[in-house]
Amino acid sequence: MKWGNPLLSVLLLVGVLLAWHAAVCAEPAPEYQQASLPTDTKHKAHGMEGSGGWEGSAEGIAYSEFNHHVTGLSDLLFGLAELANALQYPQLVWARFVLPGALGITGVYLFVWSDHDAWPIGSLSFAETFGGDDLEIIEHKLYSLLALAISMCETLRRTGRVRHPVWAAPLVFLVLIGSLLLFVHSHGNHPATVKIELHHALLGTVGVCAALSKAVASWMPGASQQLVKWAEVAWAGSVILFGLLLLVYSE
Repeated sequence: MKWGNPLLSVLLLVGVLLAWHAAVCAEPAPEYQQASLPTDTKHKAHGMEGSGGWEGSAEGIAYSEFNHHVTGLSDLLFGLAELANALQYPQLVWARFVLPGALGITGVYLFVWSDHDAWPIGSLSFAETFGGDDLEIIEHKLYSLLALAISMCETLRRTGRVRHPVWAAPLVFLVLIGSLLLFVHSHGNHPATVKIELHHALLGTVGVCAALSKAVASWMPGASQQLVKWAEVAWAGSVILFGLLLLVYSE
């Protein structure tokens, strides 16, 4: 079988899911439009009590969408590098470091700028940020730490400093954990809550597929070389789709 076929399959799946996503999530339902909600029902996290709420405001939406798009671009870049490796295309030596590099940069970015009013750039202290009751802030910081942990472990693997197959576990399990958390990720009383939850559930599903595919490629005993390659293609394709879904994210 020619290895162009898996690539076509991945691109076809990406196209179908993006078309479905665009059809379902193009506009929030009228009952969730910001104008239809009274001010006191909006999310008042991030230190915005009494100011009308950051969630759902024009500034808050633009800030959130930008962060999702930055993360999506990062995922798309390392997903393409992983796909080139899965299809055994000739590539530069440094291409294998795109994944840890992209996730390292994304992790630092999210840790600092994930939330406008959280530590270290906002008015909330470290204790208020990590010990407060705003789950959205805490979850965003957790995602940044997961990305940084994967980056460090994959850097060790890809530089040859660690070689045991068990070191593939952080990538698989941290991706799986992060994906499962997307199913319960909180955006407070955002006016487009239903749309956001649907999008995050789709992201979580794609992320779980990515983790399971990588697990098959890394550990399935007695698997044929053909199956391993298909699993690697499925892993890379899932990452690419995940990135594309983040790039079209809107509130």
